[in-house]
Amino acid sequence: MALRLEDKKALVAEVNEVAASALSAIAAEYRGMTVAEMTELRAKARSEGVYMRVVKNTLAKRAVDGTEFECLSDSLKGPIILAFSKEDPGAAARVVKDFAKECEALVTQAVAIGGDVYPASDLDRLAKLPTLDQARAQLLGLLQAPAGKFVRTIAEPQAKFVRLLAAYRDQQAA
Repeated sequence: MALRLEDKKALVAEVNEVAASALSAIAAEYRGMTVAEMTELRAKARSEGVYMRVVKNTLAKRAVDGTEFECLSDSLKGPIILAFSKEDPGAAARVVKDFAKECEALVTQAVAIGGDVYPASDLDRLAKLPTLDQARAQLLGLLQAPAGKFVRTIAEPQAKFVRLLAAYRDQQAA
């Protein structure tokens, strides 16, 4: 069913609004996917906080115009699905990567982050980025490590002395 001009304008405005606030974007070709597979992919994307939309290439080029994802314009060829990460930069990459393992018809065309476009081979690098909670945990562990080591260093002489007394006691009892 063909879209009316008003529908096209609304679609471009919607995708542009999402692209303006997104952290990363993935362009993937979906040629050969069944409707059930596409529905499953969209459900996974929704649950991960990823905005995913099938958009005609001409409309997609207009939608990303003026955003940091304008660099994707040259990669938009063939039937393309756009996935935008709204909260976590690696979320869209993880969804596409995980689903592509099950469905060979989903092929990544381009990865965009920070105004730069990267080849599809960099999808793994983006997917391996930690989530916000994981990054916070890593930072907390990094900040906590020196304090923990300091406390263990301070407590070690006393602990060694106690172990020495316990060994002496055991030796006297035998």
